[in-house]
Amino acid sequence: MRRFAAFAPLLFAAGLGACAGSGPAQPTPSATPRTFVMGFTPIPPRPDNALAIRVIDLWATRADAGLLLYEPPWAQLLAGQDAEALVRANELGLANYYRGKGLRLIASIDPTNGLDRSAEAPGLAALGRSLAEPEVRAAYARYVAAFASVIRPESLSVASETNLVRAAAPPALYQGLVSAAAAAAAEARRAAPATRVFVTVQVEVAWGRLGAGGAFVGIARDRADFPFTEALGLSSYPYLGGFVEPEELPLDYYTRLLEGGAPLPPMVIEGGWTSASLGAFASSADKQRRYVERHVRILDAARAAGCFQITFTDLDLPALGLPPGSILPLFAANGLVDVNLAPKPALAAWDAAFGRPYRP
Repeated sequence: MRRFAAFAPLLFAAGLGACAGSGPAQPTPSATPRTFVMGFTPIPPRPDNALAIRVIDLWATRADAGLLLYEPPWAQLLAGQDAEALVRANELGLANYYRGKGLRLIASIDPTNGLDRSAEAPGLAALGRSLAEPEVRAAYARYVAAFASVIRPESLSVASETNLVRAAAPPALYQGLVSAAAAAAAEARRAAPATRVFVTVQVEVAWGRLGAGGAFVGIARDRADFPFTEALGLSSYPYLGGFVEPEELPLDYYTRLLEGGAPLPPMVIEGGWTSASLGAFASSADKQRRYVERHVRILDAARAAGCFQITFTDLDLPALGLPPGSILPLFAANGLVDVNLAPKPALAAWDAAFGRPYRP
């Protein structure tokens, strides 16, 4: 459930691209290599550009990739502004900052609503427009093409949590997503042939843990509707799917999704486990640490290609001024450090995984 895109910093343009930093710390060799790159986004605990840069500098020493997470600038695109100029003025700065630290680039562009999968993207809704419109889909394809051409990420997601959109959104919106993603994928491959293009699915939905009466659903429909996907992008928040203890997660939690289809490299684009109790759900910092350790075993079993958490830090909810009914509190304590950047126990578990040599 990609719920944080609205808080992604809008800086990292212009001069920031020239900022250089030290590269990530070299992993310490250990007996078992890992197949997956690891990383985060720059989202800070509260809106503060200087703090966002500090957050990147802190997690870049324990990552070998950075996640670029964007929603299209709908108003500018539909007003006819040049997509490549928009990317160069905005997204390129952060990409260059990542590269200056020696990080690989993985990107995810979301044309739907990351805060409410039943609804249009907020930028479209504000304009009274819809992804069901051919003109809107064409604008999305232009933006993705420009992004791929200018940024050239190693991997690029063009649709997020497709099974959750299908379950929650009106059919016209889902069909618009299918068409928009296909057109965007074709444009991305034309603009940057070396970039791996994919979509993401929501793991708890696929397992029937969010709806479907608890029965395993799988992702056959998603593979049929998005046949171009070259990786299996994953979104997973097991504590929202009824899991009480991290050890309850089966080791085939990701590999089962691939059964019956051609092999695809799994890549976790978002996910995690809260360190805070939520209503009747009891959690703790130690339980979050145990989840990271269990998750690494699941990633190993799947020979995953990537593992990202959107938030490296907890979210400072009072500073965000959330509207009533916001669901962000469900994810506010998913960080590996708290709102003051103090380490939580889960950070040591992450560092232990990163300390293994990377061998894809």
